[in-house]
Amino acid sequence: MFRAVEKPTSSSDAGLVRIIAAIVIGNGFVAYDFTVYSFSAALIGKLFFPATNSASSLLLSLATFGAGFVMRPLGAILIGHIADSRGRRAGMTVSLALMTIGTWMIACLPGYATIGPAATVLIVLARLIQGLASGGEIGPATASLMESVAYRHRCFMASWRGASQGAAAFAAALIGAGTTALLSPAALHAWGWRVPFVFGGLIGPVGWYLRRRMTEAAMPVAARERLSGRLFAEHTRPLILGILMMAAPSVSIYVTVFYMPSYLVGTLHRAAAMSLLIASLSGLLIVLVTPLVGRIADRQASRKTTQYVSLSVAIAGAVPAFWALTRGVGDVATLVIIMAYVAFAVNNAGAGSVLIMEAFPRHRRAAGLSVIYSFGVVIFGGFAPLIVTWLIARTGNSLMPAWYLLAANLLSLAALRLFPERRADAQSATAAREPR
Repeated sequence: MFRAVEKPTSSSDAGLVRIIAAIVIGNGFVAYDFTVYSFSAALIGKLFFPATNSASSLLLSLATFGAGFVMRPLGAILIGHIADSRGRRAGMTVSLALMTIGTWMIACLPGYATIGPAATVLIVLARLIQGLASGGEIGPATASLMESVAYRHRCFMASWRGASQGAAAFAAALIGAGTTALLSPAALHAWGWRVPFVFGGLIGPVGWYLRRRMTEAAMPVAARERLSGRLFAEHTRPLILGILMMAAPSVSIYVTVFYMPSYLVGTLHRAAAMSLLIASLSGLLIVLVTPLVGRIADRQASRKTTQYVSLSVAIAGAVPAFWALTRGVGDVATLVIIMAYVAFAVNNAGAGSVLIMEAFPRHRRAAGLSVIYSFGVVIFGGFAPLIVTWLIARTGNSLMPAWYLLAANLLSLAALRLFPERRADAQSATAAREPR
């Protein structure tokens, strides 16, 4: 088995930089292209899902956004198996290629007015392809980062995958805000909404090139096995608890970052450009805070410590934060409230991912994390914008996002308490027994 040394040489330092660059750019691209759809949901709804009113079009568009998550578990199983049997790089290359195809489909598709129902069918197909790619990306990317360093640096290294998703949200919202501010409504409706997708499609080849050149440890031949149900049969407890642990991070990012522009504009009647700016700054904050929290997590005796702190603050702050937003606070106060909540609620990608992967043997880590992440996001996060929008419309209560966040964080806190943890001494003993 590949074993990273505690003090890497300058050449290994260069290799780590290449690994981080390849994974951050590639994973950021996958996350960007999968989520940029949410920032264009209102326009896409009008162009591809004509309905009697704008609310119905938005709901259909958000349903298609959620439909992409339906394919995530399948992508997690298929691409995760490729990464566990043929190498992390092979799995990540497949996910990147699929995401590029889905993104260019959306960027180039004519609207409903041009080709009729075929436009609706094709955009749903593009989202399903993107979902397949996204489902298989998380496990191989995070496993590559974790396995490239020693035990005491794992959370920091794995945190860069979470940071790349923050960078993707920052870029998607910033480009969305830029096109909204610079283009007229007519231009935005005619072609401007395609700009974020074209930009993402152009990044795909860059990520593919970097991943083809990155180094990785060889997978042990003895660990290669056929795709089967052994993952589910032999690791039932960590899989179920891991999926429940995903409730908080997935709901938090999809509600407080990706859904927030629609919420601020549609429910609180804020300016569109301002709402997208807040979302972009939230993404930037995730980039800055996630590696810092990962570094802190590496210094704790338990992988759970920083997660307990984050969940506790998120539980205490959910309702007060949204209560203040619904009371008409100014733009600066709105920015501060959202930034503060995001800083605590979406910061533990490093410790959370490492805790989960350490519960699996090496030849099942990529598939294990991918399955947990994909099912967790499908169940709790993917349809969160749709569910919250429906709840607000049904009840007239603009605090529904807060109650949804509160429930998700409480569920994850209970699952975290029960999740099995392997400490450093157990990890060292296991590594010594694994084949090289």
